Amino acid sequence: MKKLKHLILLTFFVSIANILFSQNQNYDSVGPENGTLIAVGGGYVPDTIINKFIELAGGPDAPLVLIPTASEDPDTSGIKKIWREKGVKHISVLHTIDTKTANSNDFTAPLREAKAVWFDGGRQWRLVDSYKETKTEKLLWDVLERGGVIGGSSAGATIQGSYLARGDTKNNQIMMGDHEEGFGFLSNVAIDQHVLARNRHFDMFDILKNRPGLLGISIDENTAIIVHNDTLEVLGKSYVIIYDGTFWSREGSELKTLPDKHRLFYFLREGDKYDLIGRKIIEN
Repeated sequence: MKKLKHLILLTFFVSIANILFSQNQNYDSVGPENGTLIAVGGGYVPDTIINKFIELAGGPDAPLVLIPTASEDPDTSGIKKIWREKGVKHISVLHTIDTKTANSNDFTAPLREAKAVWFDGGRQWRLVDSYKETKTEKLLWDVLERGGVIGGSSAGATIQGSYLARGDTKNNQIMMGDHEEGFGFLSNVAIDQHVLARNRHFDMFDILKNRPGLLGISIDENTAIIVHNDTLEVLGKSYVIIYDGTFWSREGSELKTLPDKHRLFYFLREGDKYDLIGRKIIEN
């Protein structure tokens, strides 16, 4: 009987320890070690963001690959024209809904030389259905390993996170849908977009209450995050919202009345920097 009691107590304490460990576990959120990410919150993409993307690619002569697959019926010629007008000289467009094609050498050839890749908007689950766990996805990672830049707007921003926010094929209002895994260029992160323009700033909590280890990043329209390794910087006219279970303000928070820590978020603006591993604002 004593042995049984000891076994029950031991099982109980092990269970408590596991719960406490999971709650306090450090979930690192980090971007690519060598390359750079640019994630735009949708809407009109300002020239300041486009120019930064081209600069990070190595200039207008750098080979650019455009992937418009998030759109149901992409205008591939129109997309190329837009980027030519921005001064980019060497442009390839990759678009397929067939994973066999996405695994072929001919289709993926432009990615072997690419210095930059851009994902257009639409529905992010289409990118998953076409490219997840294919040669295309592997070569996207190779672009970053070579020090290149991967960017995208709206769906093209969300796909860069490890958790795929709004990945449901039925409705874009469902935060945790039938597709939950992005490409993971940003690890342990869920990215949302159009956040202030569409009053989406409470939606991220639907994910975080079920996946508390994730860092939530919501980006408004006409605004971007630039990520290299463990540092995020904001570029653009509006705001980025950070959901890390804490609160930060330029004027301090001592006299503020704040909600429960599970409902906290705060805003970053152009020029603000954030430490992804430490999960805290980088203050000058």
